[in-house]
Amino acid sequence: MTPAGRSGTAARRRRRTARQEDLLNRLVALFAAEGFVDFTLEDLAERMRCSKTTLYALAGSKQELVVEVVKQYFRSSVPTVEAAVEDAAGPRGRVVAYLTAVGDYLRPLSRDFMDDLAGFEPAAAVYRRNTAAAADRIRGLIAEGIASGEFRDLHAAFAAEMVAATMFEIQRGQMFSRLEMSDAEAYAELASLVVHALAP
Repeated sequence: MTPAGRSGTAARRRRRTARQEDLLNRLVALFAAEGFVDFTLEDLAERMRCSKTTLYALAGSKQELVVEVVKQYFRSSVPTVEAAVEDAAGPRGRVVAYLTAVGDYLRPLSRDFMDDLAGFEPAAAVYRRNTAAAADRIRGLIAEGIASGEFRDLHAAFAAEMVAATMFEIQRGQMFSRLEMSDAEAYAELASLVVHALAP
């Protein structure tokens, strides 16, 4: 996806040690697999084999820690997703690569995590901001395809808005509740739909 949601925590992030970054990434893996609502800080310290003080060095409370972990997850997605776009050929390939890479990055997220995320507004807001940033990226890729003639000559902003609306629908979890489709599966279907709909 693309960077979003930078805040006053940027200074704290710049001061993180390699060990803290590793701890955050291990928390990402744990939350992605099991969710986060049922964990206390004591539970997390035990699972991470660290002290609560070590966790407090990352964030001042469990709620703040959850937000930091979710931010870390989306920050880590940027190099992977953009590398896929860089390797793709042509606007069509870049649109498919971007949406597919986003879907692939979301694939490890368990339903427990997604349900917990939906129920915790500060973390859900991080997801929304990153979805908005991803929608902006897609707008640019579609505009490139139209300008190059690889996509039909239509209103780029309108087409992008339709894609963005679907991305937000996926983020809200409505796709899963209606279609029993994971976010990753929904992004893969969206990629296929977009390139066929925009083909000249």
